[in-house]
Amino acid sequence: MSGIDPPFAQPIRKTTLPYGQQWLDEEDIAAVVEVLRGDFITQGPTIQAFESKVAEYVGAKYAVAFTNGTAALHGACFAAEIGPGDEVITTPNTFLASSNCVLYQGGIPVFADIDMDTYNIDPVQVEQKITDKTKAIIAVDFSGQPVEIDRLSMISRDNNLVLIQDAAHSLGATYKEIKVGAWADMTMFSFHPVKHITTGEGGIIVTNSEYYFHRLQMFRSHGMTKEPDKMIKNDGPWYYEMQELGCNYRMTDMQAALGVSQMGKLDSFVNRRREIAERYNRELAGIQGLILPYQQEESNSSWHLYVTRWLPEVLKGTRREWFDALRQLNIGVHVHYIPVYTQPYYQKLGYESGLCPNAETYYNTAITLPLYPKMSDQDVTDVIRSVRWVVSEFSK
Repeated sequence: MSGIDPPFAQPIRKTTLPYGQQWLDEEDIAAVVEVLRGDFITQGPTIQAFESKVAEYVGAKYAVAFTNGTAALHGACFAAEIGPGDEVITTPNTFLASSNCVLYQGGIPVFADIDMDTYNIDPVQVEQKITDKTKAIIAVDFSGQPVEIDRLSMISRDNNLVLIQDAAHSLGATYKEIKVGAWADMTMFSFHPVKHITTGEGGIIVTNSEYYFHRLQMFRSHGMTKEPDKMIKNDGPWYYEMQELGCNYRMTDMQAALGVSQMGKLDSFVNRRREIAERYNRELAGIQGLILPYQQEESNSSWHLYVTRWLPEVLKGTRREWFDALRQLNIGVHVHYIPVYTQPYYQKLGYESGLCPNAETYYNTAITLPLYPKMSDQDVTDVIRSVRWVVSEFSK
């Protein structure tokens, strides 16, 4: 199929609706400008203010901000003392960072398959992958729906493993009415522009462990410390010590100022995401050939993504054709995610296709619809009309 002719008097949209987008206002801009006019644009007090804001919101004792979510995950792997030969179990249905952070430390990512209802990592599969080399679990809250963190916490405790929750998608979500960020040994949130709040680029690790907290702080700043009580010796007020091999992963005060301002809007952003998801659920329900997102009773998603599955046994054509048809209607659909181990780099490491059949089946049928708080009601209507029309055009 090459091109479609929508049966509307006018095109559905004149401009493309992206799948995600930041929402900044004058208050956000003013917060950044205030820092620019101040004494510190990096390594200043606004970073700690942002860290405190996030930690308080999620109910954690400590927070350490990083340049981005990938750097934050790298920091978590360092804090967990993952090293050469250590195995870390994670999901293939995620962005590359969730497993790359293990490789950075010389560890070995081990991929456990997903549950076909939630598309999150399957705790049963996790248990089956544990060996005497397993050091940690990195569980990803895909699309904003928390993983079964109570089961994974129990598995981690029983096997003396570190549990890292990649919550890049789930700031503001809850599991059993407890906010994400209060469950795992360490939890990462991302502040990329398509996430729930943004700092441009940015990430953070929250934890209740003082030990992890200090290791994270040291790692993000070259592995060095200026705290006298942690030094081996002290030559004077200028002195610092590099005690580990760290990185320069420091967030700037400009980013942190934007983050502080955005945190004040987080709940309203999440509520709007939930409103849009509820409307999609209601108005796309019952369409043959379309599977809508399943939500566990225990969790309350913060809806980073709205992922649908399109069934080839019901619809004519291919996922690429359905995808292209929606794009031609100016609906900026996307696909999340390509199973990590199918990437050429991972294939060179010895991973093979077929490793996680559920993840591959999911990937071959997935299309992400636009979902972000700045969407208007008319934007939502445009998406619904477009999906309904494309499904009807491709129905067998």
